[in-house]
Order: sequence, then structure tokens, then C-alpha cells
Amino acid sequence: MIRSAAIGGVLCLTMLAAASSGRTSEPGVSLRPAPLSAPRTIDAIVAGGRVIDGSGAAPRNSEVGIDDGRIVYVGPRPAGVTAEQMIDATGLTVVPGFIDPHTHSGSDALSDEPGRRLLANHLLQGVTTIVIGNDGGGDPDVGAVLTRLDRQPPGPNVAAFVGFGAVRRLILGEADRAPTADEQRRMEGLVGAAMCNGALGLSSGLYYAPQSFARTEEVIGLARAAARRDGIYETHLRDEGSSSIGLLAAIEEALTIAESAGLPLHIAHIKALGVDAQGMAPRVIARIARARTEGLRVTADQYPWEASSTRLASALVPRWAMDGGRAAMVARLRENGARLREGMAEQLRVRGGAGAVLLVDGRYRGQRLDAIASEWDVAALDAAIRLLIEEPGAGIVSFNMADADIEAFARQSWVVAGSDASGGHPRAYGSFARRWRLFVRERPVMTETEFVRRASATTADLSGLKGRGRLLAGHAADIVILDPAAYREHATYAAPELPAAGVRHLFVNGRLAVANGVPTGTFAGRFLAKPRQPDWNCPE
Repeated sequence: MIRSAAIGGVLCLTMLAAASSGRTSEPGVSLRPAPLSAPRTIDAIVAGGRVIDGSGAAPRNSEVGIDDGRIVYVGPRPAGVTAEQMIDATGLTVVPGFIDPHTHSGSDALSDEPGRRLLANHLLQGVTTIVIGNDGGGDPDVGAVLTRLDRQPPGPNVAAFVGFGAVRRLILGEADRAPTADEQRRMEGLVGAAMCNGALGLSSGLYYAPQSFARTEEVIGLARAAARRDGIYETHLRDEGSSSIGLLAAIEEALTIAESAGLPLHIAHIKALGVDAQGMAPRVIARIARARTEGLRVTADQYPWEASSTRLASALVPRWAMDGGRAAMVARLRENGARLREGMAEQLRVRGGAGAVLLVDGRYRGQRLDAIASEWDVAALDAAIRLLIEEPGAGIVSFNMADADIEAFARQSWVVAGSDASGGHPRAYGSFARRWRLFVRERPVMTETEFVRRASATTADLSGLKGRGRLLAGHAADIVILDPAAYREHATYAAPELPAAGVRHLFVNGRLAVANGVPTGTFAGRFLAKPRQPDWNCPE
């Protein structure tokens, strides 16, 4: 229930939603709460709720006061303090806004279309900050991203990586070759400039061409440029199963890059993918635990679904056949040579066969590869080749993970919540809520307190997002009020765009972005730039 209690008049909800203030970027954060001198009227008070503050502390009944975009108190209401707006959270749980460290929502966040830029799919899961530029795709011109988001703010906050793939493509194109010394310096310079403009660090997607053409030493050079400016290295591993070097070897490569470059490692959407890798989670966990014991800062994120999602080409076409880009790949597919067929047949086997591959866009959306092959009366491999020639960018969902591995990763304290949000997969609309339903309510995998910590504070800390992820005086007022019994996903593989349920109210930077379970249309998000430091040697 929301009600206004302003002295001298009622402040209506639509006026709150339309209010706007200042720049959306955040070059620095002050954690000093303003003194609450009485009598004083602040913007909002959330009262009567059970607070889980993100620190790991036990839940407690408490109030949360909000003023000028920040939390001004958590606890008993100071004497003489009133509010323009009162939110009754009786029977509800009050938590910090969740932070999604891995999304593919950048095109929506930067869209001219308000309906896309609102990113209601994230807000209705309780997510108040998203990270974009993952898997090596982050725009090297982070300054331009900041400027665009300043001009057209999104619904949630946005932070960004600079992408290894985007940088490499800018200098080397789609070619399968090593950079010259000059090209390597130019790539490192682009990473350094992006860091100076506020990137969180360097992301890579070494599974994907043309990033897959890079050797480890090339990546280390760019990671060092991020390390010199307090960045992190976030990676979609070169192999999450057995498609090339193998999962364990890919883990070793990621650890080597982080250790050699001298920066923290964050593994994207950690999993054991495909028929050969299922059951390998304990070995991966043990190796990462050893690295952490030895002093390397290693974390990961995870989405709680048994199916992954990528492009059909990325799943099945050998990387050598992608040298030169999409047109060159299609030409090789038309040739239909024995080497290509052999490589694609192996990748289809690894994925679990044609019955495990579901098309999620294009003309054949909603159909499995085996059904398409049957309809065309051809072998599954021939159907895949025909599909790739007709729609080389076709997306798929691939059912290739074991529940035991998913749960094993979910139990690790260094694995945070994430979505890998992308079109055609329910993870974009339901990952955080599904994680709560599965691992808090239905299975004894984690407590509510642990869930909240690993969806907010831990993610803020590993990302370098200061002043976020906790309900503390002085922190940004990114706050979620949810019904813990009703919080769950509704999105499915058949209907991937159904919004999650259970988030009653949500504040982004102190402004109400969800009220009574409905987005208010408020664009309160900011670009969360990592603050530039004097020793980074950045140009003025």
C-alpha cells in the first residue's frame, strides 16, 4: 500500500514518476548521510517491513528512510521526521535492489523506444542495476554510451564493460590472425581509454569468433590495460563443455589471464555444458576454490536454467569456418565439404543432438531441429546447414545442462545471481525470481539472507559499484519491496516474455519505478561509471 503524507498537500504518484533530476552518470559516490535535523520532511519512508539489508545480517523489522535519492536511515524513525510518501510494507520483505552482472540488454538500454528502454523485465524481478557489454561485446567508446544514457535515461541503472571482441574487431576485423605489435598497442590503448571513461573492466567471449582466434597472450595484454585502472576481467570461457579445448582447460586459461594481468576474474554464467561435461561441476569448483585459497580473486555468476542460449552458428559451426565473417561462413556452408560436416556433426553431438536444439527466432521459431529435419525429410545435419544458409543469425535454446551441476554451482558463496538476459530465453524475464523459488523456497540451497547478499552486496563489491547493494544510510536508494511467498518466475521456454511476479514496489535512485506490482514508467536509471583515479594516467 502506498499513500502520501505530505505536509501542506498530497503528492500524487504520477508527479513522482515524472520528476527528473540531474545527470544520469555517477562519477563519484559520497557515502555520508545527510544529518536528519528535526523537524524534517523527507521524500519517502518504507515502514512495517522485514529488512534484509544485503550485508548477511539476519532479517529484522525496520524502517527505511529515503531522501534526495539516498537512504538516510535504516532503523527506528528519528524524532520529528515525516515523509512526503509512506509505503506500508507490512508482511513484505525489504531488500537492496538486485544487481545483474551479465546481460545482453544494452540495445534496449540505449534504445530510442521508451518501452524498450524502461527494461521492465529487469525491474519486475527486483533488478535495479544491469551490466552490459558482456561476452566481449562492450562498445569501446564507453564515453558515448555514458552520453547517450545521460540524454535518455533507462529504467534501471547501467554499468558497462569494454569488450575484447569489439576492440579486436575494430583493429583486426574478422580475421583469424595474430595482431602485430602496433595493433596490440592500439587495442590496449582502446581498453585504457574505455577504463578512463568509466568501464568496469574488460569482458571477453573467447568461445565466439573472431575472439576465438586470439591466443592467451593477446588477451593478457588487454587485461593488463584494464588492471592498471582497477578493472576486472569478465569472461565467457573459451569452452564451457567439450567443443574445443575443454571446460577444465578453459578454466585454467581464465585463471592464467587474471593472474598474469594482475586483476580479479569473474566467470560468466558458470556451467558444465553438453553431454561430455555434465557432472564436472565438482572438479570446476575444486579448482576455483584452490585458486581463491592461493589469493586470486575469482567469482562467477549463474542463471538457474537447464538450457543455454546462443546463435545456431556459434553452437554448431567450427571456428575455422568463421574466418572472414558471416558471408565467408555461408559460402563454406554452401560448399558442404566433408571437414565442415564432420566438425558440425561433432558439435551437434556435444549439444545433445537435434532434439535438444530449439529455434527461438526467425521463420522457424518454436520448432526443434529434429522436427524441422523430419518435416523436410532430411538428416538433422542437413537441416542445420540449410537453416544457417537461410538465416545465419538464427538464435537457439539448447537443453544441455544437468540439474546436479546447476545446484552445485548455486551452493558456492562466490557464485552470484545473474541472467545472461537475451531474447527468446525465459532467463531475461525470470532468472532472479526463479533462483528465489528454486533455491530459497523449494530446496535448502541458500537462505533468504544468502540469496539477497549474493544478488546485491557481493555483486556490487566484485564489480566495484560503491554505494550500491546494501540498505545503509548514505547508499543509493535502490530498494525492492517484495512478497517472499509470491516472488517467482512465470516465463517459460514456450512463453519466454512473461514478467515475474512478487515485486510490489521498487525504487531506483529514490524514485518509484514499480508501484503495486506495475512499472510506473519512471526512467530513474544512471550510468554507473567507475570513478577515475589520478594514477590511471587518463587524458583530461
